Amino acid sequence: MKILAFSDLHLSTLAAKNLLKAAEDADLILGLGDYAHQRKGLAEFVAPFANWGARAVFVPGNNETDTELRAAFAGSDVTILHGETITIDDVTIAGIGGAIPPPPSIPWQSFDLTENEAHAMLSPIEHADILISHSPPNGVADQHSEFGALGSYAVLDAAKCLSPKWLLCGHIHDAWGARGHIGTTQVWNLGPTPNWISLS
Repeated sequence: MKILAFSDLHLSTLAAKNLLKAAEDADLILGLGDYAHQRKGLAEFVAPFANWGARAVFVPGNNETDTELRAAFAGSDVTILHGETITIDDVTIAGIGGAIPPPPSIPWQSFDLTENEAHAMLSPIEHADILISHSPPNGVADQHSEFGALGSYAVLDAAKCLSPKWLLCGHIHDAWGARGHIGTTQVWNLGPTPNWISLS
């Protein structure tokens, strides 16, 4: 299975163009949030992605809510996960969106979860081969140049409990491309370029 994954497009038409081209070769496409910018421009920007249909599984970022993302893809077969799982060709994907924990004060309405809220959403999940989270786990691929580690303890705990093969994340732009491990789980903060992963 060829898996294409990305995060944090923020209305970049160049990034979208590159992903639409790359997706021609993908069996599964994983979007890790922040397609819009400050809760604006979502529906028009993601409209071309609707053609990916059932190959695509998305979580919201903190620049759009899960409700807004579901509305943007209404009528398509794109799957939106937020505290849920889906199994595609024997691969189980769990997902959670939003900023976890809420980021330092910003002058617009970010879509955020507290650690307790995220833990309550993630703890019922019993199995995942891939965990997709807009926010990185605390201490891995989460370093901000000014504020230090901004990752989530709830996401970290979920990775330890579920031991997925991959934990894919975004959100912290300074950490794009950063990788690490939590036990046997590979962690990767993706960014807006086409990224390919393997489950082998």
